[in-house]
Amino acid sequence: MNDHELSCDFLDALQRESFDYFVYEANPLNGLIADKNEARSPASIAAVGFALSSYPVGVERGFMRRTDAITRTLATLRFFHTSVQSADVDATGYKGLYYHFLDMESGRRVWNCELSTIDSAILIAGVLTAAAYFSGDGEDEREIRALADALYLRADWNWAQNGGVTVSHGWRPERSFLRYRWEGYCEAMILYLLGLGSPTHPLPRESWARWTSTYHWRTLYDHELLYAGPLFIHQFSHIWIDFRGIQDDYMRGRGIDYFENSRRATYVQQQYAIANPARYDAYGENSWGLTASDGPGPATCMIEGKKRRFFGYRARGAPDGPDDGSIAPWAVAASLPFAPGIVQPTLAHFETLKLRENNAYGFKATFNATAASRRGPSRLWISPFHFAINQGPLLLMLENHRTGLIWNLLRQCCYLVAGLRRAGFLGGWLGA
Repeated sequence: MNDHELSCDFLDALQRESFDYFVYEANPLNGLIADKNEARSPASIAAVGFALSSYPVGVERGFMRRTDAITRTLATLRFFHTSVQSADVDATGYKGLYYHFLDMESGRRVWNCELSTIDSAILIAGVLTAAAYFSGDGEDEREIRALADALYLRADWNWAQNGGVTVSHGWRPERSFLRYRWEGYCEAMILYLLGLGSPTHPLPRESWARWTSTYHWRTLYDHELLYAGPLFIHQFSHIWIDFRGIQDDYMRGRGIDYFENSRRATYVQQQYAIANPARYDAYGENSWGLTASDGPGPATCMIEGKKRRFFGYRARGAPDGPDDGSIAPWAVAASLPFAPGIVQPTLAHFETLKLRENNAYGFKATFNATAASRRGPSRLWISPFHFAINQGPLLLMLENHRTGLIWNLLRQCCYLVAGLRRAGFLGGWLGA
């Protein structure tokens, strides 16, 4: 493997390792997927959405037999379809939406967590991916499509507005709606588009315009772009929607599309690492990638005469931070469709650090050279965990780069197409 082109063998191995997370960190009886590979970890509903989206890749790549993928998918959809939907504090969901974290066995709410609108949207995006892929005439595949429709159609996006135009972050049965709304450019693009496309509980058209009115356009390192600091924001909605050549009113006014915006954001991340204003170890042209991920904290240490503050799991971003020297290889890999010219040599560099060595699921969540500058021969702190919401984007965006599989499947989803059109998207594969 050279610095300019990743081998097919490398990409195959990286995808296979990431896919294995959804095979082994799962409860096959109900389809729930552990949030991270730690004993007693609860399930994350976003993890389930990524798993459902990943099974088609597994089948096409030969990682899983189609019959096994159908069995897993049906177990998942049947569980959510029959799960407890009520205002009870230990239900699975309410109003067709779901709690962020669920017990792996019972599927009930844990940790007094919120009913999460964005995580529900990611789950439903996976549900619709399954429906698009399993298009055969057999009884099982027909059932997958019927269950997927039922799950999507009962999601009450209007209720989630809580009387406003934009959508609430979530709800708790003990205290009602959370105080925050989905405003400012963020991962909620997929949420709004799913809500706009619903024939049963649609968001009003003005919700998209209100949301985009809160965007923040900036110039960073000579790149003009719609700003968001962490890489995952520029990736998550793109997992399911091919934004190349399609524009809403906001992007028509800027003369680009959301795909080009993500390309620019990827280059901003590299330029930030080259500038390295806080002087963290191991930052550079081929070593970058800040996003929501694990970290070596919480801790504050004196390192080479400078006080350094390290975070645990945190949404890190460039250039405004927070930043503690933690780099997420998976987030770089998930940017491969946007900027292969800088992603490929960076992944090649990460390989020299042996970040996948002895790791069953490929790249661990993060590494940090500054936090480990005086520790051990590797001189790296490496996260002990893998996270489902890291594994899914890596696997799926690599597949979109290689074959466009997920993009092509969701182009066939009438609900997402309707949502795009109601949001004002035109051009490209959508047409006039």
